[in-house]
Amino acid sequence: MAKKALKSKWFRVGVAGDTTDGREIDPKWLEEMAETYNPETYGARVNCEHVRGMAPDGSFGAFGDVLALKTETVQIDGEDKVALYAQISPNDDLVALNKKRKKVYTSMEIDHNFSGKDKAYLVGLAVTDSPASLGTEMLEFAAKAQHNPFNDRKQKPENVFSAAREVELEFEDSTSILDKVKSIFSKSEATHAEQHGDVTAAIEAIASEVADLKDQFSELGKGNDDTEQLKKLQTDLSGALEKLNTLEQQLDKTPNFTRRPAASGGNGQLVTDC
Repeated sequence: MAKKALKSKWFRVGVAGDTTDGREIDPKWLEEMAETYNPETYGARVNCEHVRGMAPDGSFGAFGDVLALKTETVQIDGEDKVALYAQISPNDDLVALNKKRKKVYTSMEIDHNFSGKDKAYLVGLAVTDSPASLGTEMLEFAAKAQHNPFNDRKQKPENVFSAAREVELEFEDSTSILDKVKSIFSKSEATHAEQHGDVTAAIEAIASEVADLKDQFSELGKGNDDTEQLKKLQTDLSGALEKLNTLEQQLDKTPNFTRRPAASGGNGQLVTDC
C-alpha cells in the first residue's frame, strides 16, 4: 500500500511590514497570494535556503510542496497585522530535519508581478537557520550591495525574500473519521456486526456527515467573510460530533457475544447455563 502524503497544520510564514531587500511586505501582497495561489497553476516547492538544487539526492533538493495559503489578522506588539499562513506537504527529509531542530525557520519568495498580472504570488518557500532579525539584516545588507548575492537564488531578481519565521511542523491526521469508524467495525466479529447493524449504519452515516461538514468548514475558512454560514456550520458540526460520540458509547457498552440458550439434560433439569 502506498504511503499517504503528510499534510501539515496551518502555520505562519510571513507578516506584513517585514523589511526585505530594502522593501516592505505590502499586506495586499499577502492577500493576493492567498487569493491567487493554486498548485495546478504553479506549485511552490519547499527548498533549502532558497537554493534550487539540480541533483535529486543532493543537500539542496526539494523538501516538499505548498498546498494552500490563507491570511489572518494577528496582533504583534499591540498592532494588528495581516499574516500569511501556509499548509504544506513535507517529505521525510524535512520532517527529519524539523525533529532535529534544524532549518526551523521559513522564508517566502514573493513574485509581486506574477505572469505580468500585477498580482503577488508565492513562487517558493525556503527552510533556513536564519531567524527573522538576522535574516532581515542579511537581506538589507544584500539589497545595498552593488551586486545582490541573493539574486542568483531568485526566480527573478526583482522578487522578494521575506525575513524567516520559526515554525514547528504539526501534522493533520490523514485518516478520515469514516475510515476510523470502518476500521473499528472491521475488527469486530461478524455476528456482532449482524446483531447491531442499525448502530453500525447510524455511526457510519453520522461519521460521513461529520467529514462532509469539516470539509465545508475548512473551505469557508479560507479568507471568505461568511460569518453567519460559518456559525451555522460550526453548530451543525458540533451536533453531529455529539451524536457520533453518543452512538460510539452505546456501541462500546453493547456486548459483542450472544448468550447461548440453556441446555436441558435427559431428566428435564438444566445442566448448562453458558
